[in-house]
Amino acid sequence: MNTYTKPKTIIVIFGATGDLAKRKLFPSIYQLFKKEQISEDFAVVGVARRPLTNEDFRQNVVSSVSEVAKETEGLENFSNHFYYHPFDVTNTASYQELNHLLSTLDETYNTEGNRIFYLAMAPEFFGTIAEHLKKEGLTKTKGYTRLVIEKPFGHNHPSAQQLNKQIRQAFKEDQIYRIDHYLGKEMVQNIEVIRFANAIFEPLWNNRFISNIQITSSETLGVEDRGGYYEKSGAIRDMVQNHMLQMVSLLAMEPPIKLTTEEIRSEKIKVLRALRPVDETNLDEYFVRGQYGPGTMNGENVKGYREENNVNPESITETYVAGKLMIDNFRWAGVPFYIRTGKRMTTKSTKIVVQFKDIPMNLYYKKGVNEPIQNPNLLVIHIQPDEGITLHLNVRKSGQETQTTPVKLDFSNNSIDGINTPEAYERLIYDCIRGDATNFTHWDEVSLSWNFVDPISAVWESQITTDFPNYPAGSMGPKAADDLLATNGDHWWAVSELEK
Repeated sequence: MNTYTKPKTIIVIFGATGDLAKRKLFPSIYQLFKKEQISEDFAVVGVARRPLTNEDFRQNVVSSVSEVAKETEGLENFSNHFYYHPFDVTNTASYQELNHLLSTLDETYNTEGNRIFYLAMAPEFFGTIAEHLKKEGLTKTKGYTRLVIEKPFGHNHPSAQQLNKQIRQAFKEDQIYRIDHYLGKEMVQNIEVIRFANAIFEPLWNNRFISNIQITSSETLGVEDRGGYYEKSGAIRDMVQNHMLQMVSLLAMEPPIKLTTEEIRSEKIKVLRALRPVDETNLDEYFVRGQYGPGTMNGENVKGYREENNVNPESITETYVAGKLMIDNFRWAGVPFYIRTGKRMTTKSTKIVVQFKDIPMNLYYKKGVNEPIQNPNLLVIHIQPDEGITLHLNVRKSGQETQTTPVKLDFSNNSIDGINTPEAYERLIYDCIRGDATNFTHWDEVSLSWNFVDPISAVWESQITTDFPNYPAGSMGPKAADDLLATNGDHWWAVSELEK
């Protein structure tokens, strides 16, 4: 596709009255429209059970965008491209009526039969919707048809496999766009550029020069109103199976021979295949789980997970996971990839820390002490809330003594062009419209991720633990997570040590 041609399409959003559509999808599509990255030849059809008129739906869109956008120029014209269709996902007549509406809008907006079906609703309906879309002829057009699916893609490998089988009866693999919104984040996409466009990093990006890599994704919020969902997923399914493993694959992949979807995906899949399996025989060696209890956040007392709404008072669901991942290939043999993610932690932050090995002989010592100075070189990739990179170096301290001091070389994406940085969903929706699936997950990635996570979940679910909760709200997790790294002589880099 010519990237300079403004795409034209119809986007059908199933679950258009839900929170995701309101907070992310409507504002993101508006930004594409405002930046003229999509043409005037587009329409959005909202689909949900609630009985609304087109006018009601358009007002919802205006309200949604107004809450997020600083400027709302052209918002009324934008909202006129939105249409609403009351819908029952199990009713054949609903699909037939929708097909008639889409055919009419194809002619009205000259969208050439291009259709994107965005499933922003409960995952138990994904397979049913996909099958009905094909059966009732909604995928038979002269243009393209694409299916966008939110996580979770299944609850484990067997359920993911069954869902994939259902969807593949209606859509080919290259028509399926499985969203992982972390892959739309600016600095996650920058991982490849930092590695492959800088001669000072790529030659060092291996086990000869890197000591360990740490990925932390911490949240200050608890489960809020998602207790029912979280009881079924836990942190390992909610974060590790998708977001965390995707970042690991980007950090560890070999350079692709070309920057194409197929070649990049191929290298990521090789990483997931090389992950050392974890099961009941070695789980305690590689993974730690936690659950937050009552604690203090910003001077206020907050309740523990077991006191949250729709949560079992004796729940053994993990709200925190820390792991040591080993990639058994030539590049990464012996280098631990440490991951941790959790709720009700000290700060909201997602960071990647690449710790380089110490030099063979340290010539600089602490003043008056026969002890070498230990300030390892670090490359920190700040993903959220800040965006940017920091390189930690050692330089000579001012004065007469032969001492060193650590300094930080910073690039902050927020301060330079943060206003124009595409929000993750905005970027991913635009990629889908253009037919670029690079930043969406392939079935092979989903399958391998579930195969890695399932044995861990199986062990944890079979154990009736008595030590939950094991970290207070407002902390950085259980002590066992620190011990996990200490066995290798490592420690988690605190946010305070990495602040820019």
